[in-house]
Amino acid sequence: MLLLASVALAQAPAQTNLQVLPKDMPRQELVPLMQNIAAGLGVACGYCHMMDATGGGRNDFASDEKPAKKTARQMMVMTQELNAKLPGVVGKQSGETTRVGCMTCHRGVPIPRLLHDVLSETTTAKGADAAVAQYRELRSKFFGAQAYDFSEAGLVGVAQRALAANKPDDALTWLTLNLEFYPKSSRTYQIMADAHQRKSDKNAAIKDLERAVELDPNNVIAKQQLLRVKGQ
Repeated sequence: MLLLASVALAQAPAQTNLQVLPKDMPRQELVPLMQNIAAGLGVACGYCHMMDATGGGRNDFASDEKPAKKTARQMMVMTQELNAKLPGVVGKQSGETTRVGCMTCHRGVPIPRLLHDVLSETTTAKGADAAVAQYRELRSKFFGAQAYDFSEAGLVGVAQRALAANKPDDALTWLTLNLEFYPKSSRTYQIMADAHQRKSDKNAAIKDLERAVELDPNNVIAKQQLLRVKGQ
């Protein structure tokens, strides 16, 4: 992707209708900046710019036809304003303040969204099975890229949302999936006990909590919960 971006931007004239960036920015500075933006969103140049699909014509980088380019300009203005305000907010010098950039939020996806929002929307529209399939697809594509939270806590959070919506079966679906990737997750078994209690399955809840304590003897909450479920 970045190689294609380099080739495409190498064709760009010195002036490319720059409105937020300095109009006299040299190409050797503009190209790496555009590459960083593309990498941050996980896209190629054509996401914002008019590109010649045949390869025989000329790419029109100056065109404002695509709405994504106008949005990108506004996002650039927003990050510039944030970076200008951050030193005063955190009480540090400008050089000591972490700067905000595209990767801060996007992390390789064009539209940054939390994983549990994506999965919840799919569950509502298409059902839990479709959402599980979506999770597997996203994990295979983005794992290690920090685009989504694929940690042990990620699906636990999705399950807790399902419990809050009084959907224990959905919660158990997500927790069972989590154990596939994190089989020694004491926290997962602890939340499974909550789901089984919602379903009035005391025996299953006890087994969950016993497994949670077995995996993590220091899980005080699971120990206390186990005593309560057993009526001790």
